[in-house]
Amino acid sequence: MDITLTVNRGEKILILGPSGSGKSTLVHCINGIIPHAYKGENTGTLLLFGEDIRNFDIFDISKKAGTVLQDTDGQFVGLSAAEDIAFTLENDCVPAKEMHRRVQETAMLVNMKAHLDKSPQDLSGGQKQRISMAGVLVDNVDILLFDEPLANLDPAAGEDAIELIDELHKKTDKTILIVEHRLEDVLHRPVDRIIVMDHGRIIADKKPDELLALNILKETGIREPLYLSALAYAGIKTDSGMNRQPDYQPLREWDKQLAEEQKNELHVEYAGKAEELPCQCGLEIKNLHFRYTGQKDEALKDISFTVAPGECVGLVGRNGSGKSTIAKCICGFVKPDSGTISYNGQDLAALSIMERAEKIGYVMQNPNQMICFPLIYDEIALGLRTRAVPETEIKTRVYEALTICGLYPFRNWPVNALSYGQKKRLTIASILILRPSLMILDEPTAGQDYRHYTEFMEFLLGLNKDMGISLLLITHDMHLMLEYCTRAVVLSDGNHIADQEPFEILTDDEIIEKASLKKTSLYTLAMNASLPDPRGFAGRYIAFDRKKRANNDRL
Repeated sequence: MDITLTVNRGEKILILGPSGSGKSTLVHCINGIIPHAYKGENTGTLLLFGEDIRNFDIFDISKKAGTVLQDTDGQFVGLSAAEDIAFTLENDCVPAKEMHRRVQETAMLVNMKAHLDKSPQDLSGGQKQRISMAGVLVDNVDILLFDEPLANLDPAAGEDAIELIDELHKKTDKTILIVEHRLEDVLHRPVDRIIVMDHGRIIADKKPDELLALNILKETGIREPLYLSALAYAGIKTDSGMNRQPDYQPLREWDKQLAEEQKNELHVEYAGKAEELPCQCGLEIKNLHFRYTGQKDEALKDISFTVAPGECVGLVGRNGSGKSTIAKCICGFVKPDSGTISYNGQDLAALSIMERAEKIGYVMQNPNQMICFPLIYDEIALGLRTRAVPETEIKTRVYEALTICGLYPFRNWPVNALSYGQKKRLTIASILILRPSLMILDEPTAGQDYRHYTEFMEFLLGLNKDMGISLLLITHDMHLMLEYCTRAVVLSDGNHIADQEPFEILTDDEIIEKASLKKTSLYTLAMNASLPDPRGFAGRYIAFDRKKRANNDRL
Protein backbone atom coordinates (compact mmCIF):
# COMPACT_ATOMS: atom_id res chain seq x y z
CA MET A 1 0.00 0.00 0.00
CA ASP A 2 1.01 3.59 -0.63
CA ILE A 3 -1.65 5.83 0.93
CA THR A 4 -1.76 9.56 1.49
CA LEU A 5 -5.05 10.61 3.06
CA THR A 6 -6.45 13.23 5.40
CA VAL A 7 -9.75 12.68 7.19
CA ASN A 8 -11.15 15.77 8.88
CA ARG A 9 -13.04 15.70 12.17
CA GLY A 10 -16.76 15.09 11.71
CA GLU A 11 -16.53 13.86 8.11
CA LYS A 12 -18.56 10.90 6.83
CA ILE A 13 -16.59 9.05 4.16
CA LEU A 14 -17.37 6.00 2.04
CA ILE A 15 -14.43 3.77 1.04
CA LEU A 16 -14.99 1.72 -2.13
CA GLY A 17 -12.84 -0.76 -3.97
CA PRO A 18 -12.72 -4.35 -5.26
CA SER A 19 -11.74 -7.21 -2.97
CA GLY A 20 -8.03 -7.06 -2.22
CA SER A 21 -7.78 -3.35 -3.00
CA GLY A 22 -6.61 -2.53 0.53
CA LYS A 23 -9.82 -1.22 2.13
CA SER A 24 -9.71 -3.52 5.15
CA THR A 25 -5.94 -3.04 5.48
CA LEU A 26 -6.44 0.71 5.66
CA VAL A 27 -9.10 0.27 8.36
CA HIS A 28 -6.79 -2.09 10.28
CA CYS A 29 -4.10 0.57 10.25
CA ILE A 30 -6.51 3.13 11.69
CA ASN A 31 -7.89 0.91 14.45
CA GLY A 32 -4.46 -0.45 15.43
CA ILE A 33 -4.94 -4.06 14.30
CA ILE A 34 -1.89 -3.26 12.18
CA PRO A 35 0.78 -3.47 13.54
CA HIS A 36 -0.34 -4.74 16.96
CA ALA A 37 -2.10 -7.92 15.73
CA TYR A 38 -0.98 -8.23 12.09
CA LYS A 39 2.77 -7.80 11.77
CA GLY A 40 4.54 -6.57 8.68
CA GLU A 41 6.72 -3.87 7.21
CA ASN A 42 5.39 -0.42 8.06
CA THR A 43 6.68 2.83 6.58
CA GLY A 44 5.34 6.36 6.52
CA THR A 45 3.35 8.07 9.27
CA LEU A 46 -0.20 7.79 10.54
CA LEU A 47 -1.37 10.61 12.81
CA LEU A 48 -4.41 10.13 15.02
CA PHE A 49 -5.66 13.53 16.20
CA GLY A 50 -2.21 14.96 15.55
CA GLU A 51 -0.22 12.26 17.36
CA ASP A 52 1.80 9.44 15.82
CA ILE A 53 -0.28 6.28 16.21
CA ARG A 54 2.91 4.38 17.08
CA ASN A 55 2.84 6.18 20.43
CA PHE A 56 -0.40 4.36 21.33
CA ASP A 57 -1.01 0.74 22.20
CA ILE A 58 -4.08 -1.01 20.81
CA PHE A 59 -6.07 -0.31 23.99
CA ASP A 60 -5.43 3.44 23.68
CA ILE A 61 -6.46 3.38 20.02
CA SER A 62 -9.69 1.54 20.85
CA LYS A 63 -10.68 4.49 23.03
CA LYS A 64 -10.49 6.76 19.99
CA ALA A 65 -11.52 4.52 17.04
CA GLY A 66 -14.20 1.85 17.32
CA THR A 67 -14.96 -0.76 14.66
CA VAL A 68 -18.29 -2.42 13.82
CA LEU A 69 -17.41 -5.68 12.09
CA GLN A 70 -19.06 -7.17 9.00
CA ASP A 71 -19.69 -10.42 10.88
CA THR A 72 -21.62 -9.15 13.91
CA ASP A 73 -21.76 -12.65 15.45
CA GLY A 74 -17.97 -12.51 15.75
CA GLN A 75 -18.21 -9.31 17.82
CA PHE A 76 -20.61 -10.49 20.54
CA VAL A 77 -19.18 -11.44 23.94
CA GLY A 78 -22.18 -11.01 26.30
CA LEU A 79 -25.07 -13.35 27.08
CA SER A 80 -27.54 -10.51 26.61
CA ALA A 81 -27.61 -7.33 24.54
CA ALA A 82 -27.11 -5.25 27.68
CA GLU A 83 -24.09 -7.31 28.79
CA ASP A 84 -22.57 -6.98 25.34
CA ILE A 85 -22.91 -3.19 25.34
CA ALA A 86 -21.47 -3.03 28.87
CA PHE A 87 -18.42 -5.19 28.10
CA THR A 88 -15.93 -2.36 27.61
CA LEU A 89 -17.28 -0.54 30.68
CA GLU A 90 -16.76 -3.65 32.81
CA ASN A 91 -13.17 -3.86 31.61
CA ASP A 92 -12.71 -0.20 32.62
CA CYS A 93 -14.15 -0.97 36.10
CA VAL A 94 -16.89 1.65 35.68
CA PRO A 95 -19.19 1.73 38.75
CA ALA A 96 -22.39 -0.29 38.32
CA LYS A 97 -24.73 2.71 38.58
CA GLU A 98 -22.77 4.68 35.97
CA MET A 99 -22.50 1.59 33.75
CA HIS A 100 -26.27 1.05 33.85
CA ARG A 101 -26.92 4.69 32.92
CA ARG A 102 -24.51 4.66 29.98
CA VAL A 103 -25.84 1.36 28.63
CA GLN A 104 -29.41 2.71 28.76
CA GLU A 105 -28.42 5.98 27.06
CA THR A 106 -26.46 4.24 24.32
CA ALA A 107 -29.26 1.72 23.70
CA MET A 108 -31.68 4.63 23.26
CA LEU A 109 -29.30 6.21 20.77
CA VAL A 110 -29.55 3.12 18.52
CA ASN A 111 -33.26 2.49 19.31
CA MET A 112 -32.60 -0.83 21.10
CA LYS A 113 -33.63 -0.06 24.70
CA ALA A 114 -36.57 -2.50 24.47
CA HIS A 115 -34.27 -5.40 23.53
CA LEU A 116 -31.56 -5.20 26.20
CA ASP A 117 -32.66 -8.41 27.95
CA LYS A 118 -32.55 -10.49 24.76
CA SER A 119 -29.76 -12.88 23.81
CA PRO A 120 -27.78 -11.65 20.78
CA GLN A 121 -28.72 -14.90 19.01
CA ASP A 122 -32.42 -14.00 19.32
CA LEU A 123 -31.97 -10.67 17.53
CA SER A 124 -32.50 -10.02 13.83
CA GLY A 125 -29.56 -9.10 11.62
CA GLY A 126 -30.39 -5.39 11.82
CA GLN A 127 -30.82 -5.54 15.59
CA LYS A 128 -27.48 -7.33 16.00
CA GLN A 129 -25.82 -4.55 14.10
CA ARG A 130 -27.41 -1.90 16.28
CA ILE A 131 -26.12 -3.67 19.41
CA SER A 132 -22.64 -3.86 17.85
CA MET A 133 -22.83 -0.11 17.21
CA ALA A 134 -23.90 0.48 20.80
CA GLY A 135 -20.98 -1.60 22.08
CA VAL A 136 -18.63 0.80 20.31
CA LEU A 137 -20.53 4.02 21.05
CA VAL A 138 -20.76 3.35 24.78
CA ASP A 139 -17.04 4.10 25.11
CA ASN A 140 -17.57 7.52 23.47
CA VAL A 141 -15.03 6.96 20.70
CA ASP A 142 -14.33 9.79 18.25
CA ILE A 143 -14.08 7.67 15.09
CA LEU A 144 -16.56 5.01 13.95
CA LEU A 145 -15.36 2.45 11.39
CA PHE A 146 -18.01 0.32 9.64
CA ASP A 147 -16.76 -2.76 7.77
CA GLU A 148 -19.45 -3.66 5.19
CA PRO A 149 -22.41 -2.90 7.47
CA LEU A 150 -24.98 -3.96 4.83
CA ALA A 151 -23.55 -7.37 3.91
CA ASN A 152 -26.01 -9.54 5.87
CA LEU A 153 -29.05 -7.27 6.08
CA ASP A 154 -32.32 -7.32 4.15
CA PRO A 155 -32.97 -4.22 2.00
CA ALA A 156 -35.20 -2.46 4.54
CA ALA A 157 -32.83 -3.26 7.43
CA GLY A 158 -29.92 -2.01 5.31
CA GLU A 159 -31.79 1.19 4.63
CA ASP A 160 -32.45 1.55 8.36
CA ALA A 161 -28.74 0.98 9.08
CA ILE A 162 -27.71 3.75 6.70
CA GLU A 163 -30.32 6.07 8.22
CA LEU A 164 -29.08 5.21 11.72
CA ILE A 165 -25.45 5.89 10.77
CA ASP A 166 -26.54 9.21 9.27
CA GLU A 167 -28.56 10.05 12.40
CA LEU A 168 -25.58 9.23 14.65
CA HIS A 169 -23.37 11.41 12.48
CA LYS A 170 -25.74 14.36 12.80
CA LYS A 171 -26.36 13.93 16.55
CA THR A 172 -22.79 13.20 17.65
CA ASP A 173 -20.69 14.80 14.87
CA LYS A 174 -18.36 11.81 15.04
CA THR A 175 -15.96 10.96 12.23
CA ILE A 176 -17.38 8.03 10.27
CA LEU A 177 -15.68 5.76 7.72
CA ILE A 178 -17.84 3.21 5.87
CA VAL A 179 -16.31 0.35 3.89
CA GLU A 180 -19.02 -1.07 1.63
CA HIS A 181 -19.61 -2.59 -1.84
CA ARG A 182 -23.25 -1.49 -2.15
CA LEU A 183 -22.74 2.08 -3.37
CA GLU A 184 -26.35 2.81 -4.30
CA ASP A 185 -27.59 1.66 -0.89
CA VAL A 186 -25.04 3.74 1.04
CA LEU A 187 -25.99 6.82 -0.98
CA HIS A 188 -29.50 6.53 0.46
CA ARG A 189 -28.08 9.17 2.79
CA PRO A 190 -25.40 11.74 1.86
CA VAL A 191 -21.69 11.28 2.46
CA ASP A 192 -19.05 13.99 2.32
CA ARG A 193 -16.54 12.12 0.16
CA ILE A 194 -16.08 8.82 -1.63
CA ILE A 195 -12.61 7.25 -1.68
CA VAL A 196 -11.95 4.60 -4.33
CA MET A 197 -9.05 2.19 -3.77
CA ASP A 198 -7.41 -0.30 -6.10
CA HIS A 199 -4.19 -2.31 -5.74
CA GLY A 200 -3.38 -0.68 -2.42
CA ARG A 201 -3.65 2.89 -3.70
CA ILE A 202 -6.25 5.64 -3.65
CA ILE A 203 -7.30 6.29 -7.24
CA ALA A 204 -10.10 8.74 -6.49
CA ASP A 205 -11.12 10.99 -3.61
CA LYS A 206 -14.14 13.04 -4.63
CA LYS A 207 -17.58 14.25 -3.70
CA PRO A 208 -20.34 11.79 -4.71
CA ASP A 209 -21.72 13.79 -7.65
CA GLU A 210 -18.22 14.29 -9.05
CA LEU A 211 -17.36 10.61 -8.80
CA LEU A 212 -20.62 9.36 -10.32
CA ALA A 213 -20.03 11.54 -13.37
CA LEU A 214 -16.72 9.78 -14.09
CA ASN A 215 -15.97 6.33 -15.50
CA ILE A 216 -13.88 5.23 -12.50
CA LEU A 217 -16.53 2.88 -11.08
CA LYS A 218 -16.73 0.75 -14.24
CA GLU A 219 -12.96 0.78 -14.71
CA THR A 220 -12.45 -0.43 -11.14
CA GLY A 221 -15.17 -3.07 -11.28
CA ILE A 222 -17.58 -1.36 -8.89
CA ARG A 223 -21.30 -1.51 -9.54
CA GLU A 224 -22.78 1.86 -10.41
CA PRO A 225 -26.36 2.70 -9.37
CA LEU A 226 -28.92 1.15 -11.72
CA TYR A 227 -30.48 4.50 -12.60
CA LEU A 228 -27.10 5.69 -13.91
CA SER A 229 -26.88 2.66 -16.19
CA ALA A 230 -30.37 3.42 -17.50
CA LEU A 231 -29.45 7.05 -18.16
CA ALA A 232 -26.30 5.92 -19.99
CA TYR A 233 -28.29 3.50 -22.18
CA ALA A 234 -30.61 6.41 -23.02
CA GLY A 235 -27.65 8.55 -24.05
CA ILE A 236 -27.97 11.02 -21.17
CA LYS A 237 -24.56 12.19 -20.00
CA THR A 238 -24.32 12.85 -16.28
CA ASP A 239 -22.07 15.51 -14.79
CA SER A 240 -21.02 16.84 -11.41
CA GLY A 241 -24.23 18.87 -11.24
CA MET A 242 -26.46 15.81 -11.08
CA ASN A 243 -28.56 17.41 -8.37
CA ARG A 244 -29.90 19.77 -11.04
CA GLN A 245 -32.97 18.57 -12.93
CA PRO A 246 -31.66 16.76 -16.03
CA ASP A 247 -33.39 16.64 -19.42
CA TYR A 248 -35.30 13.35 -19.47
CA GLN A 249 -36.51 13.61 -23.07
CA PRO A 250 -33.88 11.14 -24.40
CA LEU A 251 -35.01 8.69 -21.69
CA ARG A 252 -38.64 9.05 -22.77
CA GLU A 253 -37.70 8.41 -26.40
CA TRP A 254 -35.58 5.38 -25.45
CA ASP A 255 -38.43 3.97 -23.37
CA LYS A 256 -40.83 4.32 -26.31
CA GLN A 257 -38.32 2.49 -28.50
CA LEU A 258 -37.95 -0.30 -25.93
CA ALA A 259 -41.71 -0.62 -25.56
CA GLU A 260 -42.12 -0.98 -29.33
CA GLU A 261 -39.28 -3.50 -29.68
CA GLN A 262 -40.37 -5.58 -26.69
CA LYS A 263 -44.15 -5.49 -27.01
CA ASN A 264 -44.12 -9.12 -28.14
CA GLU A 265 -41.06 -10.18 -26.16
CA LEU A 266 -41.48 -9.06 -22.54
CA HIS A 267 -42.61 -11.85 -20.22
CA VAL A 268 -42.05 -14.50 -22.92
CA GLU A 269 -39.29 -16.36 -21.05
CA TYR A 270 -41.12 -16.40 -17.75
CA ALA A 271 -44.56 -17.14 -19.24
CA GLY A 272 -43.16 -20.04 -21.22
CA LYS A 273 -41.63 -21.61 -18.12
CA ALA A 274 -44.77 -20.97 -16.09
CA GLU A 275 -46.88 -22.89 -18.62
CA GLU A 276 -44.50 -25.84 -18.51
CA LEU A 277 -44.39 -26.16 -14.71
CA PRO A 278 -47.34 -28.57 -14.31
CA CYS A 279 -45.78 -31.16 -16.60
CA GLN A 280 -42.27 -30.84 -15.22
CA CYS A 281 -40.85 -32.07 -11.95
CA GLY A 282 -37.89 -30.28 -10.40
CA LEU A 283 -38.43 -29.03 -6.85
CA GLU A 284 -42.03 -28.95 -5.66
CA ILE A 285 -43.07 -27.73 -2.19
CA LYS A 286 -46.71 -28.19 -1.15
CA ASN A 287 -48.46 -26.85 1.97
CA LEU A 288 -45.28 -26.76 4.08
CA HIS A 289 -45.60 -26.01 7.80
CA PHE A 290 -42.79 -25.84 10.35
CA ARG A 291 -42.40 -24.59 13.93
CA TYR A 292 -39.12 -24.51 15.85
CA THR A 293 -39.12 -26.29 19.21
CA GLY A 294 -40.21 -23.97 21.98
CA GLN A 295 -41.54 -21.31 19.63
CA LYS A 296 -45.17 -20.21 19.73
CA ASP A 297 -45.49 -19.08 16.12
CA GLU A 298 -44.85 -21.16 13.02
CA ALA A 299 -41.72 -20.31 11.06
CA LEU A 300 -43.39 -21.55 7.85
CA LYS A 301 -47.13 -21.28 7.25
CA ASP A 302 -48.58 -23.28 4.36
CA ILE A 303 -45.75 -22.59 1.89
CA SER A 304 -46.14 -23.84 -1.71
CA PHE A 305 -43.96 -23.11 -4.75
CA THR A 306 -41.95 -24.86 -7.46
CA VAL A 307 -38.54 -24.59 -9.10
CA ALA A 308 -38.61 -26.23 -12.53
CA PRO A 309 -35.51 -27.85 -14.08
CA GLY A 310 -33.25 -25.11 -15.41
CA GLU A 311 -35.00 -22.25 -13.58
CA CYS A 312 -33.23 -19.54 -11.60
CA VAL A 313 -35.59 -18.45 -8.84
CA GLY A 314 -35.05 -15.89 -6.09
CA LEU A 315 -36.29 -16.40 -2.52
CA VAL A 316 -36.57 -13.02 -0.81
CA GLY A 317 -37.96 -11.37 2.31
CA ARG A 318 -36.86 -9.70 5.53
CA ASN A 319 -34.51 -11.33 8.07
CA GLY A 320 -36.44 -14.03 9.92
CA SER A 321 -39.15 -14.45 7.26
CA GLY A 322 -38.40 -18.17 6.79
CA LYS A 323 -36.06 -18.24 3.80
CA SER A 324 -33.24 -20.21 5.43
CA THR A 325 -35.77 -22.44 7.20
CA ILE A 326 -37.15 -23.53 3.82
CA ALA A 327 -33.61 -24.43 2.72
CA LYS A 328 -33.11 -26.48 5.89
CA CYS A 329 -36.34 -28.37 5.22
CA ILE A 330 -35.34 -29.10 1.63
CA CYS A 331 -31.90 -30.40 2.64
CA GLY A 332 -33.26 -32.46 5.56
CA PHE A 333 -31.59 -30.50 8.36
CA VAL A 334 -35.02 -30.09 9.97
CA LYS A 335 -38.24 -32.06 9.46
CA PRO A 336 -41.42 -30.22 8.44
CA ASP A 337 -44.48 -30.58 10.68
CA SER A 338 -46.65 -31.14 7.61
CA GLY A 339 -46.63 -30.74 3.85
CA THR A 340 -44.46 -32.39 1.19
CA ILE A 341 -41.16 -31.66 -0.55
CA SER A 342 -40.47 -33.60 -3.73
CA TYR A 343 -37.68 -33.49 -6.28
CA ASN A 344 -38.11 -34.85 -9.79
CA GLY A 345 -41.26 -36.55 -8.59
CA GLN A 346 -39.62 -38.28 -5.60
CA ASP A 347 -40.75 -37.45 -2.07
CA LEU A 348 -37.64 -36.35 -0.16
CA ALA A 349 -39.06 -37.40 3.23
CA ALA A 350 -37.62 -40.91 2.86
CA LEU A 351 -34.11 -39.71 1.91
CA SER A 352 -31.26 -39.00 4.35
CA ILE A 353 -29.27 -35.77 4.33
CA MET A 354 -26.45 -37.53 2.44
CA GLU A 355 -28.85 -38.90 -0.17
CA ARG A 356 -30.40 -35.47 -0.68
CA ALA A 357 -26.91 -33.97 -1.06
CA GLU A 358 -26.38 -36.13 -4.17
CA LYS A 359 -29.16 -34.12 -5.83
CA ILE A 360 -29.19 -30.78 -4.03
CA GLY A 361 -26.24 -28.60 -3.05
CA TYR A 362 -26.60 -26.04 -0.28
CA VAL A 363 -24.28 -23.12 0.38
CA MET A 364 -24.99 -21.61 3.79
CA GLN A 365 -25.06 -17.90 4.57
CA ASN A 366 -22.30 -18.05 7.19
CA PRO A 367 -19.15 -19.57 5.64
CA ASN A 368 -17.63 -20.34 9.05
CA GLN A 369 -20.35 -22.95 9.60
CA MET A 370 -19.25 -24.93 6.51
CA ILE A 371 -15.45 -24.94 6.62
CA CYS A 372 -13.78 -28.13 7.90
CA PHE A 373 -10.12 -28.06 6.83
CA PRO A 374 -7.27 -25.62 7.55
CA LEU A 375 -6.08 -25.48 3.91
CA ILE A 376 -8.08 -24.05 1.02
CA TYR A 377 -7.25 -26.80 -1.45
CA ASP A 378 -8.27 -29.55 0.97
CA GLU A 379 -11.54 -27.81 1.79
CA ILE A 380 -12.63 -27.70 -1.85
CA ALA A 381 -11.39 -31.23 -2.57
CA LEU A 382 -13.31 -32.78 0.35
CA GLY A 383 -16.51 -33.59 -1.54
CA LEU A 384 -14.66 -35.37 -4.34
CA ARG A 385 -12.31 -37.23 -2.01
CA THR A 386 -15.23 -38.69 -0.03
CA ARG A 387 -16.51 -39.98 -3.37
CA ALA A 388 -13.15 -41.62 -4.21
CA VAL A 389 -12.52 -39.47 -7.30
CA PRO A 390 -8.93 -39.86 -8.63
CA GLU A 391 -6.55 -37.17 -7.36
CA THR A 392 -5.61 -36.07 -10.89
CA GLU A 393 -9.23 -35.26 -11.67
CA ILE A 394 -9.68 -33.66 -8.26
CA LYS A 395 -6.77 -31.28 -8.92
CA THR A 396 -8.20 -30.20 -12.29
CA ARG A 397 -11.68 -29.57 -10.88
CA VAL A 398 -10.40 -27.84 -7.73
CA TYR A 399 -8.31 -25.43 -9.82
CA GLU A 400 -11.29 -24.78 -12.08
CA ALA A 401 -13.51 -23.94 -9.09
CA LEU A 402 -10.78 -21.77 -7.56
CA THR A 403 -10.42 -19.81 -10.79
CA ILE A 404 -14.16 -19.26 -11.19
CA CYS A 405 -14.49 -18.04 -7.61
CA GLY A 406 -11.44 -15.76 -7.81
CA LEU A 407 -9.38 -17.78 -5.33
CA TYR A 408 -6.77 -19.42 -7.56
CA PRO A 409 -3.90 -17.18 -6.32
CA PHE A 410 -4.64 -18.43 -2.79
CA ARG A 411 -4.83 -22.15 -3.62
CA ASN A 412 -2.05 -23.04 -1.16
CA TRP A 413 -3.10 -20.62 1.58
CA PRO A 414 -4.61 -21.49 4.97
CA VAL A 415 -8.33 -20.78 5.26
CA ASN A 416 -7.78 -18.41 8.21
CA ALA A 417 -5.87 -16.01 5.96
CA LEU A 418 -9.01 -15.31 3.92
CA SER A 419 -11.41 -12.43 4.43
CA TYR A 420 -15.10 -13.06 5.14
CA GLY A 421 -16.02 -12.55 1.47
CA GLN A 422 -13.23 -14.86 0.33
CA LYS A 423 -14.41 -17.55 2.78
CA LYS A 424 -17.84 -17.18 1.21
CA ARG A 425 -16.40 -17.87 -2.22
CA LEU A 426 -14.48 -20.83 -0.79
CA THR A 427 -17.67 -22.51 0.45
CA ILE A 428 -19.36 -21.83 -2.88
CA ALA A 429 -16.44 -23.46 -4.69
CA SER A 430 -16.65 -26.53 -2.44
CA ILE A 431 -20.26 -27.07 -3.54
CA LEU A 432 -19.83 -26.06 -7.18
CA ILE A 433 -17.21 -28.74 -7.64
CA LEU A 434 -19.85 -31.46 -7.05
CA ARG A 435 -22.16 -30.19 -9.83
CA PRO A 436 -25.54 -30.98 -8.21
CA SER A 437 -28.72 -30.68 -10.30
CA LEU A 438 -30.22 -28.12 -7.89
CA MET A 439 -28.21 -25.55 -5.99
CA ILE A 440 -29.56 -23.53 -3.09
CA LEU A 441 -27.37 -20.55 -2.30
CA ASP A 442 -28.02 -18.50 0.83
CA GLU A 443 -26.76 -14.94 0.19
CA PRO A 444 -24.29 -16.05 -2.52
CA THR A 445 -22.90 -12.59 -3.23
CA ALA A 446 -22.68 -11.14 0.31
CA GLY A 447 -19.29 -9.53 0.90
CA GLN A 448 -18.17 -9.86 -2.72
CA ASP A 449 -17.10 -7.03 -4.96
CA TYR A 450 -18.92 -6.45 -8.23
CA ARG A 451 -16.26 -8.06 -10.42
CA HIS A 452 -16.27 -11.36 -8.52
CA TYR A 453 -20.02 -11.07 -8.10
CA THR A 454 -20.51 -10.80 -11.87
CA GLU A 455 -18.01 -13.54 -12.72
CA PHE A 456 -19.59 -15.90 -10.21
CA MET A 457 -23.19 -15.19 -11.25
CA GLU A 458 -22.34 -15.56 -14.92
CA PHE A 459 -20.72 -18.91 -14.09
CA LEU A 460 -23.85 -19.98 -12.24
CA LEU A 461 -26.00 -18.92 -15.19
CA GLY A 462 -23.71 -20.96 -17.43
CA LEU A 463 -24.42 -24.04 -15.32
CA ASN A 464 -28.07 -23.08 -15.30
CA LYS A 465 -28.36 -22.70 -19.08
CA ASP A 466 -25.81 -25.20 -20.41
CA MET A 467 -26.29 -28.03 -17.91
CA GLY A 468 -29.84 -27.40 -16.76
CA ILE A 469 -28.84 -26.96 -13.11
CA SER A 470 -31.68 -25.30 -11.21
CA LEU A 471 -30.86 -22.40 -8.91
CA LEU A 472 -32.71 -21.19 -5.82
CA LEU A 473 -31.05 -17.97 -4.63
CA ILE A 474 -31.86 -16.79 -1.11
CA THR A 475 -30.86 -13.17 -1.23
CA HIS A 476 -31.23 -9.65 0.13
CA ASP A 477 -29.55 -8.26 -2.99
CA MET A 478 -32.30 -6.71 -5.08
CA HIS A 479 -29.88 -6.11 -7.96
CA LEU A 480 -29.12 -9.83 -8.10
CA MET A 481 -32.82 -10.68 -8.12
CA LEU A 482 -33.54 -8.17 -10.89
CA GLU A 483 -30.64 -9.10 -13.10
CA TYR A 484 -30.46 -12.89 -12.80
CA CYS A 485 -33.76 -14.37 -11.56
CA THR A 486 -36.63 -15.01 -13.96
CA ARG A 487 -39.04 -14.91 -11.02
CA ALA A 488 -38.96 -14.57 -7.25
CA VAL A 489 -40.87 -16.06 -4.33
CA VAL A 490 -41.50 -13.52 -1.56
CA LEU A 491 -41.93 -14.44 2.13
CA SER A 492 -43.16 -12.34 5.03
CA ASP A 493 -43.37 -13.68 8.60
CA GLY A 494 -43.44 -17.25 7.33
CA ASN A 495 -46.17 -16.54 4.75
CA HIS A 496 -45.88 -16.84 0.97
CA ILE A 497 -47.09 -13.46 -0.33
CA ALA A 498 -45.91 -13.29 -3.96
CA ASP A 499 -44.46 -15.31 -6.86
CA GLN A 500 -43.80 -12.91 -9.72
CA GLU A 501 -41.18 -11.46 -12.00
CA PRO A 502 -38.64 -9.43 -9.98
CA PHE A 503 -39.40 -6.08 -11.58
CA GLU A 504 -43.09 -6.50 -10.73
CA ILE A 505 -42.21 -7.19 -7.09
CA LEU A 506 -39.87 -4.21 -6.75
CA THR A 507 -42.46 -1.80 -8.13
CA ASP A 508 -45.29 -3.01 -5.88
CA ASP A 509 -45.57 -0.82 -2.76
CA GLU A 510 -47.66 -3.35 -0.83
CA ILE A 511 -45.25 -6.27 -1.37
CA ILE A 512 -42.23 -4.06 -0.67
CA GLU A 513 -43.68 -2.92 2.66
CA LYS A 514 -44.78 -6.40 3.78
CA ALA A 515 -41.46 -8.07 2.93
CA SER A 516 -39.10 -5.20 3.89
CA LEU A 517 -37.75 -4.93 0.36
CA LYS A 518 -36.58 -1.80 -1.41
CA LYS A 519 -38.12 -0.11 -4.41
CA THR A 520 -35.77 -0.22 -7.40
CA SER A 521 -34.20 3.09 -8.41
CA LEU A 522 -35.38 2.34 -11.97
CA TYR A 523 -38.94 2.89 -10.79
CA THR A 524 -37.95 6.14 -9.03
CA LEU A 525 -36.16 7.30 -12.19
CA ALA A 526 -39.23 6.53 -14.31
CA MET A 527 -41.45 8.49 -11.90
CA ASN A 528 -39.07 11.47 -11.91
CA ALA A 529 -39.01 11.40 -15.71
CA SER A 530 -42.84 11.20 -15.87
CA LEU A 531 -42.73 8.08 -18.01
CA PRO A 532 -46.23 6.80 -18.86
CA ASP A 533 -45.59 3.27 -17.49
CA PRO A 534 -43.01 3.37 -14.63
CA ARG A 535 -43.48 -0.32 -13.65
CA GLY A 536 -43.19 -1.41 -17.26
CA PHE A 537 -40.03 0.65 -17.71
CA ALA A 538 -38.27 -1.34 -14.99
CA GLY A 539 -39.15 -4.57 -16.79
CA ARG A 540 -38.13 -3.22 -20.19
CA TYR A 541 -34.78 -2.06 -18.83
CA ILE A 542 -34.04 -5.44 -17.24
CA ALA A 543 -34.94 -7.29 -20.46
CA PHE A 544 -32.73 -4.93 -22.50
CA ASP A 545 -29.83 -5.20 -20.08
CA ARG A 546 -30.00 -9.03 -19.99
CA LYS A 547 -29.96 -9.19 -23.78
CA LYS A 548 -27.06 -6.72 -23.98
CA ARG A 549 -25.00 -8.67 -21.43
CA ALA A 550 -25.78 -11.94 -23.25
CA ASN A 551 -24.63 -10.44 -26.54
CA ASN A 552 -21.41 -9.18 -24.93
CA ASP A 553 -20.72 -12.67 -23.55
CA ARG A 554 -21.00 -14.12 -27.04
CA LEU A 555 -18.53 -11.63 -28.53
